[in-house]
This record gives sequence, C-alpha cells and structure tokens, in this order.
Amino acid sequence: MKHRVLKVNPNDNVLVALTDLNKGDIVHYGGEAYELLDDVKAKHKFLTEDLSKGSEVIMYGVLVGKVQNDLKKGDVLTTANLKHAALGFETSEERKTTWNIPEVSRWKDKTFKGFHRADGSVGTANYWLVVPMVFCENRNLDVLQEALIAPLGYGRQNDYQSQADKLIQMYRSGAVAEDLLSAEIFVEKQNEKSRRVFPNVDGIKFLKHDGGCGGIRQDAETLCGLLAGYITHPNVAGATVLSLGCQNAQVSILQQEIAKRDAKFSKPLYILEQQQIGTEADLMSESLKQTMAGLALANENQRKDAPLSKITIGLECGGSDGFSGISANPAIGYTSDLLVALGGSVILAEFPELCGVEQNLSDRCVSVTEAERFSSLMRTYEQRAEEAGSGFDMNPSPGNIKDGLITDAIKSAGAAKKGGTSPVVEVLDYPEKVTKPGLNLLCTPGNDVESTTAEVASGATVVLFTTGLGTPTGNPVTPVVKLSSNTTLYNKMNDIIDINTGTIIEGEETIEEAGARILDYVIAVASGEIEVSAVRHGQDDFIPWKRGVSL
Repeated sequence: MKHRVLKVNPNDNVLVALTDLNKGDIVHYGGEAYELLDDVKAKHKFLTEDLSKGSEVIMYGVLVGKVQNDLKKGDVLTTANLKHAALGFETSEERKTTWNIPEVSRWKDKTFKGFHRADGSVGTANYWLVVPMVFCENRNLDVLQEALIAPLGYGRQNDYQSQADKLIQMYRSGAVAEDLLSAEIFVEKQNEKSRRVFPNVDGIKFLKHDGGCGGIRQDAETLCGLLAGYITHPNVAGATVLSLGCQNAQVSILQQEIAKRDAKFSKPLYILEQQQIGTEADLMSESLKQTMAGLALANENQRKDAPLSKITIGLECGGSDGFSGISANPAIGYTSDLLVALGGSVILAEFPELCGVEQNLSDRCVSVTEAERFSSLMRTYEQRAEEAGSGFDMNPSPGNIKDGLITDAIKSAGAAKKGGTSPVVEVLDYPEKVTKPGLNLLCTPGNDVESTTAEVASGATVVLFTTGLGTPTGNPVTPVVKLSSNTTLYNKMNDIIDINTGTIIEGEETIEEAGARILDYVIAVASGEIEVSAVRHGQDDFIPWKRGVSL
C-alpha cells in the first residue's frame, strides 16, 4: 500500500483512511501533515481543516454533508457530527457531453460468442422461462419445477445433502457424536453439464412473484412490462406462461408489452389459462408437453461470434463500504466507458443513490428533454419517499454506515462512479427497455434485488455488481459478476466474489488497469467460458418493484 490515506478529489476537505489509524498518529499527504484527534477506522474519513457548525463537507468534489458542531482538523466524521446535505439541481440549456473517450484499439476486433436472436440482439446465455401471470399460479410452478429440473439434468448437486447422507450412514453404522464431529465428509462434485438432456439450454427458470392481482391496476400493468422484458430478453429462448384467468395482470396486457419491445416477436411462447383448461392434471400435462417442445426448439440455438457492441451491462452495487466509491465503482465506471466507446450499452440505475450528483448527470444528458425527464423522476421519487415519512437521506444501511458511508450523499457520490464519464443517451422509467447504445439511466430503487431485476428486464445481458461487505445476489437469466472493493472481503468470501478490485486500494493496479481487466472478464462470461459464482450457486433472485417507496 503506497499511502495510508487518500484524497479522492483535489477540492475535498476530507481524507479517507486506507488502513486503521490511531489517535495521535501524524499522517502525511500532499505535503501536509495531519494529527489525528481520534481513532479512524479504515474506510472512514477525517477533516483536513477546521470547520464551524453548519459548514460544508466536500468529498468527490461535491457537497456530502454539513457538520453539526465545531470540528477541528484531524477530527473523524461520524453520524453524530455530520448530517446529510446535497447540492440542489436544475435543468440547464447547456449540455456537457464531451468526455475523454478511452483508447479501445485493444478490443476493436474482438468478439464474443453469444446466442443470436431474430430481433438482432445477442444473448450471453440461453434460458427457457416459466412465468406466472399471478401469484395464484406459484404452486403450479413448483410442481413443474419438481417434475422438470432434475430429470433434465439441471438439478445442481447439493453438497450439503450429500454430506448429510454420509453422516446418517455413519450414525446408522454405529458412529457416536465424537465420530460425527471428526468425520471427513468431502463429496466429489459431478459434471452437471454432461447430464443435460438439452446441452445448448443453460436452464429452465421459474419467475415466481407475489403480484398480478390485488393492489392497483398500475401494479399489474407494470408487472406485465417487467415480465415482457424477460420474455423478450436476449438471454431467453422462449417461455411458458401460466395464467389463472381472472387476475388484473391479463395475458392481453402482457402481449401488448411484448409487442412494445419486439414488434415482430417470434420466440416460442406457450400460454395456458387454468380456468379455461380445467383440472390441474390437464393444466400440468399440457404445460409439460409444451415446455418440452419449447426446450427442443431452444436447444437448436448455438453460440456464434458477435461484436462487443451487442453487450449490454447493468451496473449495480450492494453491501457497499467506504472503499466502493474509490476502487470497485470507478473501475467498472472505466469498463462502462470502454464498452460505450466500442458501441455497447450500459445501464446506471438506483435513483435514491444518485442524490447529490443529479446536476452532473442532468448536464450529461444529450438533450434537454432527457435532462428534464431525469429531474422529474428524481424529484417525484424523493417526494413520495418524504410523504411516506422517509427520504433519500435514510438510504444508507447499518452496514453502509459502519463501513464509512455515513450520509446518503457520500454513498451516492461513490455509487455514481459506476456510470463512468460518457454522455447520458436516454433516461428510462421502470421497466422500459434500452434501445440506444451508450449510457442509459433507469429509474429503480436502491434495493439490490429489485434494481438488478429491473436492469435485466431493460436488457442487461451481464450485470457488474460491486460490494464492500459481501452479498450473494444473482439473477435467473443474466450472469451477475460480483466485484469486491477490498482484498479482505475477496479472501473471506471468495466463494461468492468473482473479481477483486482491492488491488487499487493497495496500489498494485490503477483504476484503468482494473477496468480493462474487468472488460476482458465480461467478454469471457458473455462467451460462456466463465461461470460466475451467482450462476454456479443457482442464486436466482427475482423481485418485481411495485413502484411504492423502496430505498
């Protein structure tokens, strides 16, 4: 590690501790010496100047809070002495869309091997979906899942069940408690792909949810849009849809939403309505036959070369820490810039975590119309949160705060780094589809799974998910690449983390070098050469957003 502290932006009046620092330590940075007036844990911040009560704290070059009492140079910032504050924003006629386009000759002629669809999109995987129009059909999905997954070779080996079986055998053979405690129960894994009946199909995914009826009609319409996003997704070959018949989320609405996203939709789509068919036995029998026929058609798809411009990356963070905004997030921000320069698309979401950086993003919109839409969505979202007795300032979780993200503005300024520096080509409301290459803003909650679910519905074929504390989040149809902000986390939870960017904190790698490494990894994932941890563990998180207040 080259430095013990870091100033993120030259205009900041705080320094970030890169390692634990003690009260009385004198640290040097930029030719200045700072005596610490309290212990400062790694990832937390201390002041570089005296501040009087009400003075502004600047980090990432923007306002992130105001001090609640007089503080001295070397004081550590805490939730007790710093409160959230953010700059206001307005729509300007001036567009600031110039950016430093990165050098991409290294990837100019590179391709990835993906699944080509009739609408011109290219998937990084090939899944079949079983989709309920309403929660009443969830049990029928469970029945289909039990009937299909294991026999078709998609049942993942349960290491723990195998271990339990061995321990049961030992006990029945006379083993006592001490024998069980000291037993070696390693189970050799089988090659799962070799057991598949349909080798070109990556799996059957069951999108169970608790919506479709009750609530308000807009909830049902929005759900249909989300489900249509998955059915038309490049990573999906086709779908079986189960409808009860009387629910708010009517099949006709789903079909309209599909047509919005793909006017010439031609994937195999089987729709079964239980109230029309009759008995459960007849419904299940017909569902099995049609799903098997669909899988046979899906298996005809094979990976073929495609340009990198066909990749769409979703940008996500969860379980963030004080290093996320200075290692993992800027690194995938550079990856984003590289892909945009190559003609690809990226999605920056989580609107509650853009609080305080609205002006920058608004100014980067390619048109005033897009800037106004972004401002409107942000203001409406925050207003609804406040009406519910909350607000964007209540976004940081206990884990965020413990690890240095003590105001929403600090968290947001670091989270926005995921979007790189390229212009914003379009602002989308949930669950609209990405149609333009470049950086897209998508209105979603900050909630990890709701936001990831939404990004995939909008077209993300790979998701880059940064974390400082560790989270297993995945998705049913899109590989979610997990990136740690620090090496300690990577070493501790390397069963769910794919990439370590703690190398940036340790001075072993620049942000640009890490971003380039990540793009190479994305290409390998998109080609099916690497199976990410979330896919390997079958982490199929899927939570539709009902458009209520969710931070």
